[in-house]
Amino acid sequence: MRLPAHRPHLQRIVRSRRVRLAFLLSASLGATAAGGLAVRHYATTGWPLTHGNAWLIAVAGVLFLLAFALKGAGWRRLLARSERPGSHALAAANAAASVTGLALPGRFDDVVRIAVARRFSSRAGLGALCLSLVLVGLIDSAALMPIASVAAGLGGVSTGVRAGLAVVGAAGVAAAAVVLALPWISRSASLARFRLGRWLGRHTTSTQDSTRAWAIVSGSWIVRVLALYVLLGALGVGHSFPLALLFVSASAAAAVLPLGPAGAATQVGAGAAVLAAAGVPTSQAVAFGLAAQALVVLAGAAVVVLAGAWEVRLRLVAARS
Repeated sequence: MRLPAHRPHLQRIVRSRRVRLAFLLSASLGATAAGGLAVRHYATTGWPLTHGNAWLIAVAGVLFLLAFALKGAGWRRLLARSERPGSHALAAANAAASVTGLALPGRFDDVVRIAVARRFSSRAGLGALCLSLVLVGLIDSAALMPIASVAAGLGGVSTGVRAGLAVVGAAGVAAAAVVLALPWISRSASLARFRLGRWLGRHTTSTQDSTRAWAIVSGSWIVRVLALYVLLGALGVGHSFPLALLFVSASAAAAVLPLGPAGAATQVGAGAAVLAAAGVPTSQAVAFGLAAQALVVLAGAAVVVLAGAWEVRLRLVAARS
């Protein structure tokens, strides 16, 4: 069958370096605009950040930005060496998903992650990115296991909240088992007889890389807990690691729901609910949840802009050389 005459022309446009650079710049500007709209929304409806300690809020924002960078570095370890994009590309993918989570329903953020990662780099195929994203989700669950376990053992936690945290911890144990077993399963001689088995063997990283990814992603969650600890003090709730642990565990558990309202709204609601259950006044708990999500969105927009600028620089240097 004869291809349409315009097909090669379209392919040249899609593969054009200038078109890719224009897309990266557009994505960066779009993230900035989304972050600006979020700021305007919270400012007109009583943004809680306006009443906090500006220096501590800035420190919390930098910590959230660092958490995005660590998450991207950990995700990169879950791709085969020949398919790995830069850590900045995967950090931007996670950050863009946090920005669009203001409007998109739950789990649609994964589509955003894959789309952004593909635009930054074409080294990894769609299937490999999807597999790595599933593994990142499992490692997230495994990394939350100790956090949820510590939060469940705190005094003053209701039975219902403790039961929910126990479920999060149990899911983390199961996820850790899958992550550690997958490299061994993918290299099994009996599985290599099948097409899917051979594909897994090519795209699954080693146990060592999976363990390193687990450690880096765990570091990302610890940094996020630190950011929330600082933000609690900045907004007058009081410096409290137990409350930071509870908020992280609840919001992360809400993020894995298969479908629901806007992902950000679901996480804010879960985090505020667990703070209220721990004794924080409801209005203060809701205000903190909104402030935390707003700061995450701003940090995410900053990561997308910085990563887009870095990618443009890399491509211009490559074009000159």
